Amino acid sequence: MGEFDLIRRYFTRPTPRAVLGVGDDCALLQPAPGMQMAISTDMLVAGRHFFPDVDPRSLGHKALAVNLSDLAACGARPLAFTLALALPEANEPWLAAFADGLLALADAHGCELIGGDTTRGPLNICITVFGEVPAGAAPRAGMVPTQALLRGGAQPGDDVYVSGTLGDARLALEALQGHIQLPDDVLTRARARLECPTPRVALGLALRGVASAAADISDGLIGDLGHILERSGVGATLDTSIAINLLANHKDSTRASAPFDSESLRQTALQCVLAGGDDYELVFTAAPAQRAAVQAAAQASATPVTRIGRIDREPGLRLVDAQGQPIANTFHSFDHFSP
Repeated sequence: MGEFDLIRRYFTRPTPRAVLGVGDDCALLQPAPGMQMAISTDMLVAGRHFFPDVDPRSLGHKALAVNLSDLAACGARPLAFTLALALPEANEPWLAAFADGLLALADAHGCELIGGDTTRGPLNICITVFGEVPAGAAPRAGMVPTQALLRGGAQPGDDVYVSGTLGDARLALEALQGHIQLPDDVLTRARARLECPTPRVALGLALRGVASAAADISDGLIGDLGHILERSGVGATLDTSIAINLLANHKDSTRASAPFDSESLRQTALQCVLAGGDDYELVFTAAPAQRAAVQAAAQASATPVTRIGRIDREPGLRLVDAQGQPIANTFHSFDHFSP
């Protein structure tokens, strides 16, 4: 099967919203009046972002989910995406399953595949996603005039929230890499979070006009919250006694077979939650006066949210225990260029 047969068979579909989709040198998108385009690109590389033997249907889902998560963090509605795909070979059963997972998630969010590229090479998936968000007045002097959620809007006194649960993807990774052993039922649940994340698009849309800043959690909570703190010129304090319970399998993780004492298990759980990565949840800030509105957004989007800290005027990130006493921050989020 040649390159263009592959594209026609698996990745060419009608594009009712795009002016022009697959088949020409460029696709054409027409922004709606009063809307701005939100654009994001993510690359997934075999052996770095996923195991080479991962289920292709799950991989297709995740490849688009990580991009939709970026749109969610900006409060943008998905419109379309392009796919660049390097393959060791044109394996038709693999391609069919990959396309099924990819396009099922695309259909669920009304996101059209409008173009891309394919080539032979080590397995590598690169998606660029396009969304729309209303233009608007700048919320503060020096900020971009838009209704999009940005990283630079957090203010001292704001609450810090996260959506969903955190850390289970890292828990699965620890088990799959042989560092710990998990009971089969725990590993199955955790692995689903690693391989089939849920992009929080509905929550992002509901938080427009409510949240002061937002980011998606791809490399770990403290790292991605750190981007908000840096862009906003503020600091934060997080309550680790609340955060540790964000690990959905927290209680079950104590059944892990590993050379850990109870304190080591706690540190492992905190590492998963605070710096695990691959969660694709949202971390966002909002003024205390918006607490009812945040809960309304959570309910409207059927997405749980948890308040885990506050924004401080003093720069830096501080971790505290249930009594408000400081604990050492020895946690490190994912870095694509670390060993």
